Amino acid sequence: MAKIAVELLARGDGWTVQDVICTSGPQDRPFEEKHSCVSIAIVVAGSFQYRSAAGHELMTPGSLLLGNAGQSFECGHEHGEGDRCLSFGYAPDFFERVAADAGSASSEFHRIRVPPLRALAPLVARACAGLAVSMDVPWEEISLELAARTIRLADGLSSHRSDPPTRDVSRVARTVRTIERHPDARLTLRALARMVGLSPYHFLRTFERLTGVTPHQYIVRARLRAAAKRLASERGKVIDIALDCGFGDVSNFNRAFRAEFGVSPRIYRRA
Repeated sequence: MAKIAVELLARGDGWTVQDVICTSGPQDRPFEEKHSCVSIAIVVAGSFQYRSAAGHELMTPGSLLLGNAGQSFECGHEHGEGDRCLSFGYAPDFFERVAADAGSASSEFHRIRVPPLRALAPLVARACAGLAVSMDVPWEEISLELAARTIRLADGLSSHRSDPPTRDVSRVARTVRTIERHPDARLTLRALARMVGLSPYHFLRTFERLTGVTPHQYIVRARLRAAAKRLASERGKVIDIALDCGFGDVSNFNRAFRAEFGVSPRIYRRA
């Protein structure tokens, strides 16, 4: 029996933050739900299919699920069990004011997903770190910044294209879950393509079309997300965390971390 556990982490005048854990799997049939407010949910773990009248997308860790108030949707787990999301909800009038202040011409989303892009990586890592630390988390600041950045970024992304074949969604979902389970493993393009029975070129095109990033970009960002989480919650040496997360040497890790999050691992940890 599928279950959804929701924990309210914080709330304010016009906004809420919730930790949402779903245990649905292939045996559970999707059912229609409705966004009661404007929603931006960071996918923390797992993968699932998100469907609405605006399109159909594969949701993967690091991506953002978008929903307008009153919009109906379904979430399906045909290709794997469970997911976890950090869900930010906004009252429509509150979100409209934030969108206007951010310079957006519209306060409605015209797409249903933002892929795991570098432009949002520092903020996504900061928000997810809030799940791992016991100290006070500035949820109001994060909520406002996430709303403003997301509406601006979503405005500039291309519109949704036709729904992909189910077999392609299954292949990419299986690949994503393998990467998330073993981000430190040596996962080459050829090995991943062989695992799902595709040529390297076809796999590269399919993966990028469904996730918004290339397999290499996804692997590096999965390793960096794992490292950022450990830096925020553990006291281990930076070099040990880098090696554990799949980086060959600490200098390579430092360069990748700074490029993704804008600061060095040590400064990130102190912050």
